[in-house]
Amino acid sequence: MTERHPGDGHHTHDGHHREDGAGHVSTGTKETAGDNGAEAAIPELVIISGMSGAGRSTAAKCLEDLGWFVVDNLPPALIPTMVELGARSQGNVARIAVVVDVRGRQFFDALRESLADLDAKQVTRRIVFLESSDEALVRRFESVRRPHPLQGDGRIVDGIAAERDLLRELRGDADLVIDTSSLNVHELRAKMDAQFAGEEEPELRATVMSFGFKYGLPVDADLVVDMRFLPNPHWVPELRPYTGLNEEVANYVYNQPGAKEFLDRYTELLQLIAAGYRREGKRYVTIAVGCTGGKHRSVATAEKLAARIAAEGVETVVVHRDMGRE
Repeated sequence: MTERHPGDGHHTHDGHHREDGAGHVSTGTKETAGDNGAEAAIPELVIISGMSGAGRSTAAKCLEDLGWFVVDNLPPALIPTMVELGARSQGNVARIAVVVDVRGRQFFDALRESLADLDAKQVTRRIVFLESSDEALVRRFESVRRPHPLQGDGRIVDGIAAERDLLRELRGDADLVIDTSSLNVHELRAKMDAQFAGEEEPELRATVMSFGFKYGLPVDADLVVDMRFLPNPHWVPELRPYTGLNEEVANYVYNQPGAKEFLDRYTELLQLIAAGYRREGKRYVTIAVGCTGGKHRSVATAEKLAARIAAEGVETVVVHRDMGRE
């Protein structure tokens, strides 16, 4: 069976609501509803946006399956109205996900105004941005024989470039960026489940990702660590076949001068950064740990760093992007 890409499929989420049956997440923010003086919780809001073909519909479907009230392609100007209606639902709509398809400057300006309005009302909102490489997007559009919505009389790559330029500021404001270039539908759903499946939201979630510089920087990284200052186990014949998950490789890496000191000091730095993220309301952080090939030093460091972060009470996921790729 052929795997479908995250960007495949059609938009089918037009406000269908599915009860989760497990209770709703309260944001702690209240407003008065109706004339009876009753207080209603303002719904938690997730805005899903990103590149066309990067998997917005798949991400939305995943949240719908988790019990969120999902509205597809809602005009940005109507987002505050949607939240207000949810607040009047007497708790029946406690979590709203909105898919925003920003294809024009006018819509983008309306989105910025809506975000400012939500912030003024102290609405708990997060932006999930779906990203993908130009090559992956071109392949997906060609596979379904559809034009890019912004290409006009030009090529698919012209439409992609125009959309990427239009969304650059929104991407910078995103709380969670997911690169779907090498993900299929099931892998994207797993990433969304990892972030949203819990009944209670943790203060901060961290993804620690090892990677190889020769394969390129992860586009969804918030912080990047370069471990190439340590000797490479690749040049030790008895260690070369193994990865950083091997105890002997990990011991070799962290018996090198400066390795343990680096881990201690970087952990302290992350504590400072995490405190700032919490103050700013940022709930997700991706820490990319790199070495030449993403096999030895970065893998060993990612594992140790993730253990340190988890010990601080941060929910942590470890991903080894390039391990086994050589």
